[in-house]
Amino acid sequence: MNKAELIESVQSAMGKDATKRAAEDAVIAVLDAIANGIRNDRKVQLIGFGTFEVKNRAARMGRNPKTGEPMQIAASKSVGFKASSTLKGSL
Repeated sequence: MNKAELIESVQSAMGKDATKRAAEDAVIAVLDAIANGIRNDRKVQLIGFGTFEVKNRAARMGRNPKTGEPMQIAASKSVGFKASSTLKGSL
């Protein structure tokens, strides 16, 4: 499912009177709220769905895939998602 399909799904869930624009605004608002929560609190927990949180990756040695030479990979941050048991059970 891509973003456009998600918007269509939200629109149909909102009822026949909902416009596509209202559904798009709702999806964007939720995604922005999750992004801001991760940025500010480093963790967003949605009971029954899962948890998004910032994960720190340590610096490490890797290899250049083209030349095979060892290279230093800098430390970085990424976002991880852990599904709730409710979501896992529904799969």
